[in-house]
Amino acid sequence: MEENNSKYQVFVVNSVRYLTLTTTKFDKRKKWQKADPKEIRSIIPGSVIEIFVSPGQELKEGEVLLTLDAMKMYTKVEMPFDGVIKSINVIKGDRIPKDTVMITIE
Repeated sequence: MEENNSKYQVFVVNSVRYLTLTTTKFDKRKKWQKADPKEIRSIIPGSVIEIFVSPGQELKEGEVLLTLDAMKMYTKVEMPFDGVIKSINVIKGDRIPKDTVMITIE
């Protein structure tokens, strides 16, 4: 008889508790973390076309930080709130994967 080393986990969905088995892939997944509003991250892989800011520059909400080419579409990445640019972690022409920190705001 085979020994079952599976571990049951409790999941709560809409106030209902479920006892279920999980896969190894699920157990090794990247855990969700709340996004840091001071980090501007890429939400899709792409190429940096143009950077319009420099470290130390003060910007208002809605001003364009950079242009990202993703899937043949140019996307203007805008400042989410008023602030000062702390660092720029990409350069023009960089090909970046999803979830790359492109700019940090103070």
